[in-house]
Amino acid sequence: MKRFFLLFAFTAAALTSSAQLLYKISGNGLKSPSYIVGTYHLAPVSFVDSIPGMRQAMDHCQQTYGELVMSEALGADSVAMMQQALMLPGDMTLDRLLSAEEMGRLNAYMKELMGMDMTNPILKQQMNKMTPSALSTALTVLGFVKKGGNMDLQNSFDDYFQKQARAQGKGVGGLETIAFQVKVLYNGQTLERQKELLMCQVDNADSMDKMTDGIVKAYFAQDLEAIKEAMDQKLNNSCDTTPEENAALIDNRNADWLTKMPALMAQKPTLFAVGAGHLPGTKGVLHLLRQAGYKVEGVGK
Repeated sequence: MKRFFLLFAFTAAALTSSAQLLYKISGNGLKSPSYIVGTYHLAPVSFVDSIPGMRQAMDHCQQTYGELVMSEALGADSVAMMQQALMLPGDMTLDRLLSAEEMGRLNAYMKELMGMDMTNPILKQQMNKMTPSALSTALTVLGFVKKGGNMDLQNSFDDYFQKQARAQGKGVGGLETIAFQVKVLYNGQTLERQKELLMCQVDNADSMDKMTDGIVKAYFAQDLEAIKEAMDQKLNNSCDTTPEENAALIDNRNADWLTKMPALMAQKPTLFAVGAGHLPGTKGVLHLLRQAGYKVEGVGK
C-alpha cells in the first residue's frame, strides 16, 4: 500500500483534538528549534491553514527543505529524465508486455474509470509506451480527478512551503535528488513486478479504493497513526508490498535523511516538509529523531 499513498486524494475529514502533522524539534544542542510537517502531494494549498501552528513555524524557520527542490524538479533536464523513466525501452509496448487476457482486464478497468480504453487509437498512442508503473500512477490521478479532486501541478502542496521560503529570501533545499527518486520510484522494480502491481490495481479496484480512502481521510484528519495503519493494510497476496520494497520506498530513505538533518538544523532553524508516510512508526523520522537525542513534540491547537 505504501506505493499508492502519494497518489490519492478525497474529502477532508474533521480534525481530531490529538491529531498533528506538524512537530517541533528541539534539544540535543540546538540553539533554536526546527520543525517537520507531513505533506500529501495532492492536498490543496489552502489546507496549510488547517495545520495548527504552521504559519508560526514557517515564520520562525530560516530555511525550508523538502524531499526535492521542487523548482529543479520542474526544470527541463529533470522533466526529460522523468519522461524517459516513464517510457518502456526500445520497441516494447504495453500490449506486448501484457497478455491479451490481461489487456482485456486493463481495458475493462479503464473503460469503467474514464469511459474509454486502449482500443481507442488516440489513447493507445498516448499510453501504450508507458511503463506499468507510470500507467498505474496516471490512472490513479484520473481516479482522483473523477472523485472531484482539484489538481494544480504548478502550485502543489509540497512546493508551497518552498515558494514561501524563497519569497522571503530564505534558503531552500532537498534531502534527495531527482535522479535518486527516479531510480527508486520508477526504476526500482522490474517490468514484471510493475506489471503484477498494475494488474493488482485493475483486479482489486474496490479494495484499493477503500484502503486509499482510509489513508487520505487519515491525512486530512491529521492522524499519523491512522495513516500508518491504513498504509500497512494487506490483501495477503502478491499485491502486498514486500519488506524489500518497504525498505527502498520508506525505511532506507528515512535513515538517509537522518544523516543530513542534524547538520541542517544546527546551521539554521529548518522547516522540513516531507511526505506524511515517512513520519510515523518505529522506523519513521519522528522516532529516529528521538533516538538521535532530539525532543520531538506535536504542535497542537
